Amino acid sequence: MKPLILITNDDGIHSPGLLALAEAISDIADILIAAPIAQQTGMGRSFPHMPDTGIIEEVRLLVNDKITKGYGIHGSPAQVVAYAILELADRKPDFVFCGVNYGENLGLSVTCSGTLGAAFEANSHRIKAIAYSRPTALSKQHSEVFDPVDWTPLKAVIKTLTEIVLTKGFPANTDILNVNFPKHVDASTPIRITRQSPQNYSDFVKPEPRDFSLAYALSAAKNVKEEETPRNSDVYAVIYEHAISVTPLTWDSSLDADQNWLK
Repeated sequence: MKPLILITNDDGIHSPGLLALAEAISDIADILIAAPIAQQTGMGRSFPHMPDTGIIEEVRLLVNDKITKGYGIHGSPAQVVAYAILELADRKPDFVFCGVNYGENLGLSVTCSGTLGAAFEANSHRIKAIAYSRPTALSKQHSEVFDPVDWTPLKAVIKTLTEIVLTKGFPANTDILNVNFPKHVDASTPIRITRQSPQNYSDFVKPEPRDFSLAYALSAAKNVKEEETPRNSDVYAVIYEHAISVTPLTWDSSLDADQNWLK
């Protein structure tokens, strides 16, 4: 029996990146496609309660020229994963793949990423996950109008990484692999094992004086400097080496501290 891989994202069920991810692995795994019915970028691992939460719509997707059933779920990416595992899967998925996201998930941005939120939710069900992301202008990361992308080289990398995972499993003590592609990918693009950079990849911009009674969305700008970026980090690999970054992540964000600190 082939492994079952749940495929999801935060950009929505009609994202070309979701389709590319499905096409990359459909011949080596059984796939279950379930994603938010609409754009859910920046939702993290949130579980909002809305009037339509939990509504599941069947959709028809063309995967490698074959009509394939998918599910558009009203909810956050993390909620989608929970509904898919508990209600849609005919057996427990072996892995959950998230993406391919329109927008980098580098450095400290992983905590607000819906793509990573889905991956962490999967791992809370004791399922390993891989998150895939590619660069997109900040102004377009919440859009449902997707720029055209040549997915062919990305799909080749995804298939190769999937074959490695199916053969060797994840690296020791790894719960999630956070994979970020550079802007341009081809057969010669290097792949690096990296660490999460301890910096914001983008920062919010201080607003001009405004009327507080009116709705306002904070804008952000990319803000990284090469000399301040660790050489072994995801940010450095993608931005300055133009390499594919593979960052092993784990749940444990705690540290061992001196027990005398409280005395």
